[in-house]
Amino acid sequence: MSEAFSYQESDGVLAGPVRAPRNSARHLGAGSIHDDATAQKLGFRGGTVAGSLHMEQFPPLLIAAFGDDWQKHGGMSLYFKYATTDNEPVQAFVRRPGPGAQRTEIWMDDVNGNRVADGTASLGADAGSTVRARIAAMPTPEDIRILANVSAGDEGERVPTRIEPTALESRLAVITEPLPAYTDAALFGAPIATPALQVQVLRPAERSILPRNSDFGVGLFGAIELQLLAGPVLVGHDYETQAKVLAVGETPKTEYLYYEASLFEPGGRDAVLTMVMMLRFMKASSKLWR
Repeated sequence: MSEAFSYQESDGVLAGPVRAPRNSARHLGAGSIHDDATAQKLGFRGGTVAGSLHMEQFPPLLIAAFGDDWQKHGGMSLYFKYATTDNEPVQAFVRRPGPGAQRTEIWMDDVNGNRVADGTASLGADAGSTVRARIAAMPTPEDIRILANVSAGDEGERVPTRIEPTALESRLAVITEPLPAYTDAALFGAPIATPALQVQVLRPAERSILPRNSDFGVGLFGAIELQLLAGPVLVGHDYETQAKVLAVGETPKTEYLYYEASLFEPGGRDAVLTMVMMLRFMKASSKLWR
């Protein structure tokens, strides 16, 4: 667990402490982007730290910027630009929003000045977020092979999901920025989910829109948006989740898709949380591109 949180403010920018996130998914082993040998074969410096873990450095800054209500109705939308490896120091930044503003800029740099991620954060839903703006500006793909059977509009079934207390314990053992609400059940009636656990509770919906096989190769997060609509998300609570494909695209090195997953109370119609996820698949790791 990290040392006590403190931040500096200069010229309207809140700067969090420098932290060194752990590559807590490296145990997934060969075939995972978090594995050193697999990642290096694809041109990375080593097994990568998941972008969802980097998101955990922002909540204390966003509470400072927007107030405590951010824990119930807050959002952050990040596009990941530079992959870091285990224990590499990084720092989160938030531009203080002006009076009445509901959106602001956020970003993360490493200690060498590389831009790890940039994006926006909001209090309440934000149709013009960084991730949604990128989807709106996507070019038409020319050659899709890995994701040839995936199309915008594909929708999966609603499935049960929950965050077990043991999952929270695992995150708190290595988290960069703990919050009181992650452990104090008195604040919201139960401990609440960290950003990485919010991603985790929504990913079961992915399986029915993206039935993977060996042709997919190595995947990694390209962007993530989390938006609390009626939060927070509680640990040890039963939910349901459902996902829909928003777009499919390509770059010279990857194929990718964006999907939106929503979290509901069982049988409910109004989402508690939504996530827009960009998943990249490395062409060099798929036999469809050899």
